[in-house]
Amino acid sequence: MSASSFTGRQVLVTGGTGGLGASVVNALLEAGATVTVPFPEAEATGRFAELSHPELRKVAGVDLTHEAQVTALYAALPSLWASVHLTGGFAMKSIGETTLADLRAQLALNLETCFLCCREAVRTFRARPAPGARGGRIVNVAARPALQPTGGMLAYATSKAGVASLTQCLAAEVLAEDILVNAIVPSIIDTMANRKAMPEADFDRWPKAEQIAETIRFLASPQNALTSGTLVPVYGRA
Repeated sequence: MSASSFTGRQVLVTGGTGGLGASVVNALLEAGATVTVPFPEAEATGRFAELSHPELRKVAGVDLTHEAQVTALYAALPSLWASVHLTGGFAMKSIGETTLADLRAQLALNLETCFLCCREAVRTFRARPAPGARGGRIVNVAARPALQPTGGMLAYATSKAGVASLTQCLAAEVLAEDILVNAIVPSIIDTMANRKAMPEADFDRWPKAEQIAETIRFLASPQNALTSGTLVPVYGRA
């Protein structure tokens, strides 16, 4: 993809401080985007902390489960071309061990944050589109268990199934405005955190963060002029 394909275009990336997020942010910066990354911590760590670029804007202290903060985040953007929503969390418990609080926590972290960011992205596309452009791009993150039922993670899978449904319903609602909405559907991503949690796994079978970042970059790009309402599997060989 051309290094100029995102030049002059504002992209917001949530979850940009994680293992996948840092790869996505870097891929977008390489393509010429101006990237805004909100995060809750006062200081970011890991690969994201090392990222420094004149077109990278780090916004600390943002709680994406807080409606007013999400609204203010998007309202501060001068314009918007794409919004990429990587924020989420994982929980693994059987139905007997899952409390209502557990379910609500997964819904808040995975589904509610996605909903709020999607809503504010659409409002911003309409009010302050990218210069010379119409519409915009949204990329969400569902998960394989949302499409292929898996026991032992009911709250997580249910919240991610909500993300999948939100993606497809929103895509149908805004297609006439040239707003294209898609979601990637990863299996286990090859990150340091996942390697630490599953040291006996065959890491070569897991999709790499950089590979998934390329898929996200295309879905968020002007080159994607057709694909919308799609749940894109990025399973690797896992």
